[in-house]
Amino acid sequence: MDTINTQITPQNSVVKALKDTFTFAKRSLLKIYHNPEKLFDVTFTPVLFTLMFAFLFGGAIAGDMKAYLPTLIPGVLVQTLLTATSATGVSMREDIEKGVFDRFKSLPIARIAPLAGPLVADIVRYFIATVIVMVTGLILGWKIGGSPIYVALAILLAVLFSWSLSWIFAYVGQVVKSSGAITGISMTITMLLSFLSNAFIPVKTLPKFLQSFVNVNPVSHFITALRDLLNNGTINSNFWSFLLFSVIIVAIFAPLTTLKYSKTI
Repeated sequence: MDTINTQITPQNSVVKALKDTFTFAKRSLLKIYHNPEKLFDVTFTPVLFTLMFAFLFGGAIAGDMKAYLPTLIPGVLVQTLLTATSATGVSMREDIEKGVFDRFKSLPIARIAPLAGPLVADIVRYFIATVIVMVTGLILGWKIGGSPIYVALAILLAVLFSWSLSWIFAYVGQVVKSSGAITGISMTITMLLSFLSNAFIPVKTLPKFLQSFVNVNPVSHFITALRDLLNNGTINSNFWSFLLFSVIIVAIFAPLTTLKYSKTI
């Protein structure tokens, strides 16, 4: 009897890894489909924050709610995305705690797929969050100053930078031993970086010692880049800095996360 030998080439391995990755991305999206509350942090929460901040603080800070929206919408968007990135680590830790990854070991799949798949699916979550915040702003009367090209660049920057941060939380999800702890840590960091930035108030109204922190806070520069794109239709140095920053984060944490994953799982 003739034996048919299947030759495994690097090209075949890459193709299989990609197919398996998209299969696990689909799995993550199906989990959201069957449990829509998993989108709570990128749908209901940003709408709630936008409405509260606009009506409660708009008059006090900008003299008028609509005048406050060009400042508020990019700020809420960044806060929402920062909060959403932690879901990657929480979901991974929950799968580890439930023993799901142990079952994946026995499947004839690319070993990287269970890690990479959810990260690909997260891109959809970040896109939804970005659109929800922007649409809410438009309904309230926010007017976009940039052309469609600049709006597309703003969305690209927001999604790309958020996706790069999700690699950090994918690493944290393997190091921290409790999903609850990951949520607590991420919320604390997110709140500090968001509120100690130029997201919601003019920097000049803060005490001098806080102004120094706000001015070096990377979240402030991220928000400024989005404001320039969305409100003014301009690209400043912050845009290029965060594109480069995103690439650097992925270049550092993708190998670290993958290495830790290969040892942990």
